[in-house]
Amino acid sequence: MDAEIKKPVGKLAVLTPGMGAVATTFMAGVMAVRKGIAVPVGSYTQLASISEKKGSQSRDLPVREFVPLAGLDDLVFGGWDIFPDNAYESARSAKVLDTALLEQLKPELSHVRPMKAVFCKEYVKRIRGTNIKREPTKMRMAEAVMEDI
Repeated sequence: MDAEIKKPVGKLAVLTPGMGAVATTFMAGVMAVRKGIAVPVGSYTQLASISEKKGSQSRDLPVREFVPLAGLDDLVFGGWDIFPDNAYESARSAKVLDTALLEQLKPELSHVRPMKAVFCKEYVKRIRGTNIKREPTKMRMAEAVMEDI
């Protein structure tokens, strides 16, 4: 049985739990590829190919053409973090990106602002976040996160 996979329509939200070094590097990488100042090195969906065989014939297709996935231009970013810094400020503080690249992406990264995060001091005693959800119970915090989505 052949299943038909429909082409995605519209934007795809990518939400990260935390907007630190890993999340902002991911966002910056996508944004740099969109601007044509980077290549999606390491991206299976963007650079790899799949062999399609029909009878005695076969051909190699890029994964992104074989499986209808949202394109890099269709991704929009967001996330939660206990600190209020936008993605640019967070990436700058993390010092994991080349400064020249970071400055080229400043306009795009600055627009990604974190939503308030769930934070329980009893589990993380040495960090003091200020961008946190204030709810009476953990269940209500979980519900508040679902409302964000």
